[in-house]
Amino acid sequence: MSMVTPRSVAWLRNAFDASPLRKSTFRLFYFGSVGTALGYTMQATVASWLMATLTPSAFMVALVQTASTLPTLLFGLIAGSLADLVERRKVILVTQFAMLGTVVLLGASVLAGLIGPVVLLVLTFLIGCGFTFYLPAQQASVNELVSREELPEGVALTAVAFNSARAAGPALAGALAAWWGLGSTLLAAALFFSLMIIVVKRWKHREPELPGVPERLLTGARSGVRFAWHSSAMRALIARSLSFVIFASAFWALLPVIARDLLALGAQGFGLLSAGFGGGAIFGAWSVPRQLKRMSLNTVVLVGNVSWAVSIALLVATNVVVVAVAGAFIAGVAWVCVLASISAGVQSSAPAWVRARAVAMNLVATQASMAVGSALWGLLATQAGIRVSLIASAVGLLVTYALTRRLRAEFGTEADVMPHVLAPDLVIANEPQPDDGPVLIQIEYRVDRQHWMAFFRALEFVAPTRRRNGATSWRVFRDLEDHDRIVERYVVASWADYLRHRARMTMADSELQESARRFQREGVPIRVSRLLGLDAAAVSGDAAQPSAL
Repeated sequence: MSMVTPRSVAWLRNAFDASPLRKSTFRLFYFGSVGTALGYTMQATVASWLMATLTPSAFMVALVQTASTLPTLLFGLIAGSLADLVERRKVILVTQFAMLGTVVLLGASVLAGLIGPVVLLVLTFLIGCGFTFYLPAQQASVNELVSREELPEGVALTAVAFNSARAAGPALAGALAAWWGLGSTLLAAALFFSLMIIVVKRWKHREPELPGVPERLLTGARSGVRFAWHSSAMRALIARSLSFVIFASAFWALLPVIARDLLALGAQGFGLLSAGFGGGAIFGAWSVPRQLKRMSLNTVVLVGNVSWAVSIALLVATNVVVVAVAGAFIAGVAWVCVLASISAGVQSSAPAWVRARAVAMNLVATQASMAVGSALWGLLATQAGIRVSLIASAVGLLVTYALTRRLRAEFGTEADVMPHVLAPDLVIANEPQPDDGPVLIQIEYRVDRQHWMAFFRALEFVAPTRRRNGATSWRVFRDLEDHDRIVERYVVASWADYLRHRARMTMADSELQESARRFQREGVPIRVSRLLGLDAAAVSGDAAQPSAL
């Protein structure tokens, strides 16, 4: 009897109609993302196998994984800055060509018998660099292709793409390697990158450019870090990612020895647990949008943390393969539920000018936590045993969450990312050069004494908006002689930074500033002064005379 019934067909049609996949642009972008993920995971799998055939050193084999992940730690913030400052479509296109060409070079070197351990590590590192610069641009592009209401599902679908590739890529690479050999398998993996190249060449949509002088790459990276540091929403989301991954990394670090020692199955057990995790990850990505419709983001993250602890308990408490695979399945569900939800939260909380940098910082936090956590739990397992290490990771995860329960992971609102109506252009007779500065902005208020406390509380909420949009310092002063005169002062590094600061204001920022302005004495205008920093070397002889000043 056929398993395809009219009811199941109707359900699939309704699910498709309610999904972002109904939009052709996102659908093609999604298939391109699947192709890139498959090409990357197939290459990574073959590279590990290849190193094992080139040298008996376990250290050299382990360095393949290091070469793949190190670029994210080294260049992750720069990659995010580039994806915000350059059209993301171009970044994706260039990285696809770079990865395709490097994988082809690797495959050709293998077929020609010219590959060695050092060359393999160098090429693997270069492929990792391409993937590092690709990911922020790819993930930040989801916002351009779906509505805010569909963002969680769009992010979850990209998680399906990568986790499906994580499950299918190694299996496909192994099958092709058995039939064709390692070199031909690498050439086949390279072909998958061409899918995204075709898609991006047809993709014309892009977000409008922000006005003002574009940032440089390094200053853009610093701006991204400053935004995250002074955004309570971003701090909470990245902290949640850090605290989860550093403990959850115990599973990844110990998975081979769990299969070998706890289940006594060796490579077969490793494959079963990996497949169980991959299946759970796909199910988790499918369920995330529905969970987020019924529960808050913070609750979904909490459930994911608890589910992860349950999965570790199953792995520790049994040597029965079916139960262990069930534990791995739950771990896959929890992994995607936590990280896909946090990723959606990050993208919903970051304005367009800093979105890719926010994504990159979350990726860097995840990779750094994986690196530190894997070493920590591997060392503990060596000293105290696998079960002790796994139990410690699960307990640590729950205790850390309980201690940091006030850090609430939440979605950003539309006001958090919607640009404020740009203020009128400044009318300045001799406008400074972009690099002139620093610039001191001074805002003078007149506030009656009985409103001081409420006014100062309102300004405390304004301060982070000044800092995350570009201010390097911020302070409030009162006039000792004119008691109703309150002065808010902040400094930005240059005139170009000040122009960008004005352009970055969101509707939420404007609302907070309006909450402070309402305490201004009626009938008295707020006075704003802009002062340009000078030094003796920069002031010409005649400009230094009192008459000129």
